[in-house]
Amino acid sequence: MPATPQSPLARGPRRRIAAIGPVTVVVVVVVAVMLAVTPERGDTTRVDRRELQSLLDRWSTAVRAADVEALTSVVDATAADLLDSERRRADALASVPTDEFGYVLGPALTVPADISDRYGTATVRTHAVELRYALAGVDADTTTEPVTVSFVHRPGGWRIAADDPIPGRSVTWRGPWDHGPLAVNDVATAGGRSLVLAHPDRAEFAASVRAELPDAVDAVSDLWGTAWPQRTAIVVTSTRAEFTDLVGTRHDGDDIAAVAISDAVDPGAAHATGQRIVFNPLAGDRLTAAGLRGVLRHELTHIATRAHTVDGAPMWILEGYADYVGHRTDPPAAPTGSDLRRNAPGLVADLARTGTPTAPPADAEFGDPQRSRVAYEAAWSLAAFVADRAGESALTELYRQLAAAPADTVRTDHVVEDILGVTTGELADSWGSWLRDLLAAP
Repeated sequence: MPATPQSPLARGPRRRIAAIGPVTVVVVVVVAVMLAVTPERGDTTRVDRRELQSLLDRWSTAVRAADVEALTSVVDATAADLLDSERRRADALASVPTDEFGYVLGPALTVPADISDRYGTATVRTHAVELRYALAGVDADTTTEPVTVSFVHRPGGWRIAADDPIPGRSVTWRGPWDHGPLAVNDVATAGGRSLVLAHPDRAEFAASVRAELPDAVDAVSDLWGTAWPQRTAIVVTSTRAEFTDLVGTRHDGDDIAAVAISDAVDPGAAHATGQRIVFNPLAGDRLTAAGLRGVLRHELTHIATRAHTVDGAPMWILEGYADYVGHRTDPPAAPTGSDLRRNAPGLVADLARTGTPTAPPADAEFGDPQRSRVAYEAAWSLAAFVADRAGESALTELYRQLAAAPADTVRTDHVVEDILGVTTGELADSWGSWLRDLLAAP
């Protein structure tokens, strides 16, 4: 249970990223795609959108049923590579429990010349399409992903010609089922069914994730509370390409252990959809058992809290709180100098060079390759300090209030003083003294 608040600190002595290393950091990535929509060029065939939607329905039905004959009937005869990939997708998807898997036709896009030229005089249309799917037992609501689909008109009707994106103007999302066979395992967690999806070559690491997941869910709920689904879906990727497809190019570095993603967040309604945890293919080789425990708890904290946070909230509380959960012991214990040196070696080295911090780490530091690790470590230590001096309930309330609005100095000062009874400057001073005391202790 969260600790009871103690005396004030003034007394003396959203495709977030998890780094591979002694400190875990998580970035929630919210996928938003802008599609350039223009009228179709040179189209002399009257198109009934219902025909195209019917074709999409037949396509999704064939994929879900792994019906090769049906797939052959919807894919154009010239698109042999697409048909092969659809067969592989259907085989992989067969192991994934879904309550929904379908495509919804969107607006028409300009047909790229390389596509239209490929089909000569045949009429070609390219559309933005939404893939809508829900993982059974995990997703309470449908999650959506963008797909670009090109259609070609034949004497027998429309066929699917391609699902490739238009460079610079559209995207096609690729799921784990587009990257090879999948083993999908149910995991019983406090909220019901969680899922771990992995390819055969990552079976051993996936087993470690499955074993750790129930306790990790409980650990997050112990501090944050149980007002979140207490279940999730986890994807263990096998290649850098798969990792990039799922988390995006901004968050696919080799030093990133995992990323928590979502496709839609409505903080006003405390609602988020499409939340997933995606592991880097290198994570299994680099994470120790303790490292995996920390990463998983850290990312689950962002899954649990995402519906209550907004983009632009102060990074030091977003990352510090999640990392505090990642490092939290059972039962909770105040950090020691050894804990500080183990969890924040970059910060300790920085303190020796520049002295104790005079303010929480600025948002810009988290995106600076030269300062990011120290910023994340400093955020953890600041959260640990607040929990040590004011109690875990105060730390959680500080998170709830600061994470609910974009960073603003005046608002931050007000929230800190209201909850902790000190100014932000006094908070930083006390934190600095606490760090010095920890490092001085034997």
